[in-house]
Amino acid sequence: MTNLFDLVILVIRLFSWALILSCVFSMLFAFGVLDTRNRAVWTIGNFLNRVTEPVLAPVRRVMPNFGNIDLSPLVVLLLIQYVVIPLIVTLEYRVLAGGAGLAG
Repeated sequence: MTNLFDLVILVIRLFSWALILSCVFSMLFAFGVLDTRNRAVWTIGNFLNRVTEPVLAPVRRVMPNFGNIDLSPLVVLLLIQYVVIPLIVTLEYRVLAGGAGLAG
């Protein structure tokens, strides 16, 4: 059972890294460092966008508009670090303790 929780946390950490890489990639693209006419660069950017956009889009709809500054990756990373990971760890401890306290 512990392996399942470890796998979930690993997937969440990989998503966090994909989110950070997506931010760096978009910043490098905005400053003209990367050229999306290059097939490899376009493929990497497309992959990162497809992975992160389903999570970022709902956050963007809720957040106020700050002009050209997109703070949704920061909000998602903070939610992962301070809500999701502690919730999963707490759930793991409760499951390992035999379900004590699951009902209340």
